[in-house]
Amino acid sequence: MATPISLSLSSLASKSQQLVRNERRMLAASDDGAMMKQIQSTHAPDGRVVDVKPILQVIDNVLHHIIPNIDHAMNGGTGHIDALDDRTNSSAVDGALDALAYIVHKICCEVSCKCSGGGDAHATTMGILNMLSSYSWDAKVVLTLAAFAVNFGEFWLIVQLCTSNSLAKSVALLKQLPDILEHSPTLKPHFDALNKLINAMIDVTKCIVEFTELPSEFISIDVPPLSTAMAHIPTATYWIIWSVVACAAQVTGLVGMRHEFITSTSEAWELSSLAHKVSSIHEHLQCLLRLCYQRIDEKKLLEAFEDFKRTIETPQMDNLKILLKIFRKEETYYLLNPDKTKQVLIDVLRRKHVLLLISDLDISHEEIRVLEALYKGERVSSELNYEILWLPIVDRSTWNDGYEQKFLSLQSIMSWYTVNHPFAIEPAVIKYIMEVWGFVKKPIAVTLDPQGKVLCPNALNMMWIWGNSVFPFSSEKEESFWKAEAWTLELLVDRLEPNLPTWVNQQKVVCFYGGVQMEWIESFTTVTKGVAKALDIGLEMVYVGKNNAKERVKKITGLIKEKKLSHAWEDDNVWFFWNRLESMLYSKTQHGKAIENDFIKQEVMTLLAYDGSENGWAVFFTGSDEMVRANGEKVLSSMKSFDEWEKLAKQMGFIPALRKHLEGIIDEHHCTRLILPGNSGGIPEKVQCAECGRPMEMYFMYRCCVE
Repeated sequence: MATPISLSLSSLASKSQQLVRNERRMLAASDDGAMMKQIQSTHAPDGRVVDVKPILQVIDNVLHHIIPNIDHAMNGGTGHIDALDDRTNSSAVDGALDALAYIVHKICCEVSCKCSGGGDAHATTMGILNMLSSYSWDAKVVLTLAAFAVNFGEFWLIVQLCTSNSLAKSVALLKQLPDILEHSPTLKPHFDALNKLINAMIDVTKCIVEFTELPSEFISIDVPPLSTAMAHIPTATYWIIWSVVACAAQVTGLVGMRHEFITSTSEAWELSSLAHKVSSIHEHLQCLLRLCYQRIDEKKLLEAFEDFKRTIETPQMDNLKILLKIFRKEETYYLLNPDKTKQVLIDVLRRKHVLLLISDLDISHEEIRVLEALYKGERVSSELNYEILWLPIVDRSTWNDGYEQKFLSLQSIMSWYTVNHPFAIEPAVIKYIMEVWGFVKKPIAVTLDPQGKVLCPNALNMMWIWGNSVFPFSSEKEESFWKAEAWTLELLVDRLEPNLPTWVNQQKVVCFYGGVQMEWIESFTTVTKGVAKALDIGLEMVYVGKNNAKERVKKITGLIKEKKLSHAWEDDNVWFFWNRLESMLYSKTQHGKAIENDFIKQEVMTLLAYDGSENGWAVFFTGSDEMVRANGEKVLSSMKSFDEWEKLAKQMGFIPALRKHLEGIIDEHHCTRLILPGNSGGIPEKVQCAECGRPMEMYFMYRCCVE
């Protein structure tokens, strides 16, 4: 004959199994509109505010102290109590729970009673929602989770203490809890599923609370993605409360169960399915939360951008306020000094002319060396009072140790002020640099006067052309220099060729040529020297290489010197020659100079177009301004057919005769390319062919790297 206790336990097990079947039926049902309306009908908040953060922290402490101990016990260890690593503000918790202890206790009783009686999980969940109708959604989940933490915490305290405390042992005996440790290998799937569900519940609850803390000044609750998230939170709340009921039912079902019920796996399967659903809810809410933070960051970025824009466009007493705004607020305003020996406050740049050198980490060493010559040499000798500050613009999402080392390497060779780290630059300032000052990839130098006024959005162009003579590097100064400039040998070559003054004084013909076809170079230099000898004129030839072909040019330069074909420049001079030509084009374009009525711009674009082809080219000068130029094929054929214009050359002179001969050559077909960096700004909309004068078509070319 069965004892009353046995009957009671058997009845309890039967009710627990019935609850599992009810859970499976509800879990299979979709969250349809009718169910959503039912959940929403329970929500009638009265405006009361609950500080859920400290309560949630205590819940987190309780549940995350239990779970490791369950794992320990299930793996054969004995129950034990860990020292509580309690960082909770007790006064804050007391204040938050002062008026909530009753409702938490009421939920505890509701869950315990319904689970013990084998009640329907959906009905229990709806009952709790009705009980919490006056509270906000985040308060509903936190208070329900608090009730579960109380019940589950008490349950596991007895399990832990029953081996060492006589009172706990007696209570555990009455509840038949020793069986849990005795059958721990069999129960492991149950508790593994329980742990997963508890972790998922905590994750979703934290997510719901996080939504309520989003700053309303940066994101509206009525606009996606926050409005979308708020529409999903009621359903998420329902499933959290449902999960609490399911967990409580699982624990209650374990109390007093016999071995035949312990070995059942249906409860573990049910909790695993529920954990999967709650985890899916968490993933969806996390995705929406990321979108919310993205929207908040965008709004903050836009506000900071407008603030920087207002500041830099408003007259200031000095430049310090603008310089300070370049840095993130949480950063200290330190720079690395030019000697790289110590950190200094940004105040050292106060009331000075400052060049903001803006680049990525691909700035060339040639560019650094040429700028250093202006900064450390001419600037000091001419006592020009300006400083340079390097602002490296990087992609933070791809930053790694390799980029870190590259930054430190560049920083070490710069002889001017640099930021301590690229991340110190305010993102809104980076946005302004790219959208207003037009930085993409090619370095620029924005000039600020001592009051912080922007004198020029990119002074590098004028610095490459005229050096420090155009200080203080203002757009007005740049325009005035162009008005006084002409297309001369000095403008083209600047001080790159130290022998040039001597050659000009000796009235020699000076030829600058380029290209990367060694066969053409040998033929051209040999036959041209023969023409000069036939005319008995002095000739000097200088090889200036090709833009963005460093390794090929270096190889060809070595061969030219070895065979003594002509003079040839070294790497830095080759880079500077082509960079100056590009700078002339961009400078002219920025000042609105159209190619039709600007001879300098025409000649610059012609030389750049020559360089865009794989063939060679040449330009001849006599004196400062008498010149003629042609592509490699035409100039070589002209030299080879010198006998056709030799008599004319002896009458008119070399350059006039060559020009007349070239004008008589009609190309039935030619292909001219002008390759310009598409990341420099100021690209001319209309370009004429250097050979025939017709408008050139624009194409896009993608190139990952250059030599």
